[in-house]
Amino acid sequence: MTCPYTHENRKLILLKLLIIFNPNAAHGRSVKRLEAIRAKFENLGIDATFLSTTHPGHGKELVASSRLSKFDGVVAAGGDGTLFEVLNGLYQHPKSERIPLGLLPIGTGNAFARELDLEADAFTDAIEILHRGHTRQVDVGLVKSADRTFYFLNIVLMGFAVDAGLTARKLKFLGEPAYTLGTLWQVLKLKSFPLIIDIDGETRKNDYVFVAISNSRYTGTHFLIAPTAKLDDGQLDVTILEKLPRRRLLKLFPTIYSGRHVQYAEVSSFKAAHINIHSPQGMLLGPDGEFCGHSPADVTCLPRDLRIFY
Repeated sequence: MTCPYTHENRKLILLKLLIIFNPNAAHGRSVKRLEAIRAKFENLGIDATFLSTTHPGHGKELVASSRLSKFDGVVAAGGDGTLFEVLNGLYQHPKSERIPLGLLPIGTGNAFARELDLEADAFTDAIEILHRGHTRQVDVGLVKSADRTFYFLNIVLMGFAVDAGLTARKLKFLGEPAYTLGTLWQVLKLKSFPLIIDIDGETRKNDYVFVAISNSRYTGTHFLIAPTAKLDDGQLDVTILEKLPRRRLLKLFPTIYSGRHVQYAEVSSFKAAHINIHSPQGMLLGPDGEFCGHSPADVTCLPRDLRIFY
């Protein structure tokens, strides 16, 4: 990857970035920031090529069809869903051709941005990170489900959390509160699912409310679902919630903001490199702000398989 400056002659060398911009991120509010984002790149001397998405899955298509050798990095400008698409487009290329991945958190859900100490809409700070050009190797999750194979950087959910996410999607016009409201709504409709979960060879069978397999700590922007997760430890964090009364779940729910939910007897946490989940019927999966694939699901951690800007 090129650096912004050479040390021999101090001649400026442009950092060339491919920006996948989601104009529908944050319920369309991202478009209002586009002019300021372009200006920030220009002021820093970054050569930024913008490609806008027009339909779901377009981010993956744009990255998959791009000649990445022309760029020093590819940037997902949107929320967690945009990042998911860009990541999966990047993985359509051979490993030797994959360039570093960056993020401009301008969507409704920006959970992965928290790992970079970035708040939602903090595109100025995010662009400064890109300009520095520093990268690090991080783990990536690989999911082989009954009907689709995909990669994730943040989390893959199943059960209650997926239902809450689907409800939150309908409330995205409210911004960040959509995730809290979606979760509370699903508490009223609480149900559990009989699952068989194999965690690094150890099998667990029970009725579970949800399963979360995390590579990073947060989901839904502010839910600290996996407080001990690390991006580069070669393991995924598995959080399982067993069947419990609705009143007990309401008591547990506020603790998810601080990560104290893992102290409840109904919550089990594990670190693992390989997880396999079976259910009596195909259940929808929720990776990184999206909804795709159905159980059974085989999940593997790919240790330090990707470079990201940080």
